[in-house]
Amino acid sequence: MAPAASAPPTQARLPRIVAASLIGTTIEWYDFFLYGSAAALVFNKLFFPDSDPLVGTLLSFLTYAVGFAARPLGALVFGHYGDRLGRKRLLVLSLLMMGAATFAIGLLPTHASIGTAAPVLLTVLRLVQGFALGGEWGGAVLLVSEHGDARRRGFWASWPQTGAPAGQLLATGVLSLLTTLLSDSAFGSWGWRIPFLLSGVLVAVGLWIRLSVDESPVFQEALARAEARRATAAADPEKLPLVSVLRHHWRDVLVAMGARMAENISYYVITAFILVYATTSAGVSKQTALNAVLIGSAVHFAVIPAWGALSDRVGRRPVYLLGAAGIGLWMFPFFSLIDTGSFGSLILAVTVGLVLHGAMYAPQAAFFSEMFATRMRYSGASIGAQFASVAAGAPAPLIATALLSEYDSSTPIALYVIAAAVLTLVAIGVAKETRHRDLAEVDSGTAAGREQTADRAADARTV
Repeated sequence: MAPAASAPPTQARLPRIVAASLIGTTIEWYDFFLYGSAAALVFNKLFFPDSDPLVGTLLSFLTYAVGFAARPLGALVFGHYGDRLGRKRLLVLSLLMMGAATFAIGLLPTHASIGTAAPVLLTVLRLVQGFALGGEWGGAVLLVSEHGDARRRGFWASWPQTGAPAGQLLATGVLSLLTTLLSDSAFGSWGWRIPFLLSGVLVAVGLWIRLSVDESPVFQEALARAEARRATAAADPEKLPLVSVLRHHWRDVLVAMGARMAENISYYVITAFILVYATTSAGVSKQTALNAVLIGSAVHFAVIPAWGALSDRVGRRPVYLLGAAGIGLWMFPFFSLIDTGSFGSLILAVTVGLVLHGAMYAPQAAFFSEMFATRMRYSGASIGAQFASVAAGAPAPLIATALLSEYDSSTPIALYVIAAAVLTLVAIGVAKETRHRDLAEVDSGTAAGREQTADRAADARTV
């Protein structure tokens, strides 16, 4: 029997849920991006001082990539328990873990104080950050997606996505302010610690808001149905969420991974690698590069909800395809503008790149949520998103820096991003449109718009 449709949230309730998800993701991305910016600016000197500057940067970005390696494990663990226990509990835990790790980095002794133990401890804390972030994204977007209805799901679910540019904006803004107020020696000595220690205050605010929201009604209904089935003698044992995802949704997982390639790689090239390229190859000061990313991130934040709303009108796929094609076409102009050394050109390069990235990132939350049944949705969305990060975002700054070191040219880097764009275009091209799907109907295996399939009916037996 199909479940009764959940009542749409009131106007007062949904904004509070969106705010809880947005503030939490902003803090988590602030912590994660802060590390990336610090890796490009100071960690190469503080934790890898015996290497030449570019090699030190490579080693610094290697510890940056380690955080991505832990994200799939976080996706598996948080996804499993998020599908069994609920979204809210796991989101609170992820925020606590991320905040604690970031605060500890701010207290970490450098190589000059404790030798090789410093980069080892830095790597361990980076692993904790990655593990926490691997579980954060899926829960945050699902909490919003499962509270709203299909008509405006793309718009509302895109708000947690603005946590990425908001976190980038906050991290870059704090670093930019400190590099303006402090001398290079003061910033390298103690000033870099301030943004990491600030995370403790932000986490306290985020927890206060996140603890005030309700669990997803769609999840609660699915959990009630599963418990009712377990109470009947004829009920089949409920499968692990991971097993159900790999059995019934493996194509969706592959689509999600392919969709992430251009989105993830382009983002870290535009926001993290640019701090290396602009300062070493284009002769731009690090302050100028930080300011350009700051301005671009502000525009990025503003356009994501607009792209999400557009996906409600025309579909997730058309908006995503536009972003993937656009980012591929923009890469050569992107580096050409940076090479001019002009601040205005740098702002244009970053801003246009992030606007095009937003066309992929905005519909992603609703798109991935609509692919999976409720009791495997946290696992499915998280696995698809975070496993791709290992091949995409994790090595992107590292690969880009290595290509720059080897060829002393931006051309191989541009081709690298273009290749990722082609992969994403193929993945989205074979995907099915999902914007009309009702999340409760997807869960129960009934018709979901015009996209009813046998796989959806099979999902009902595992929920």
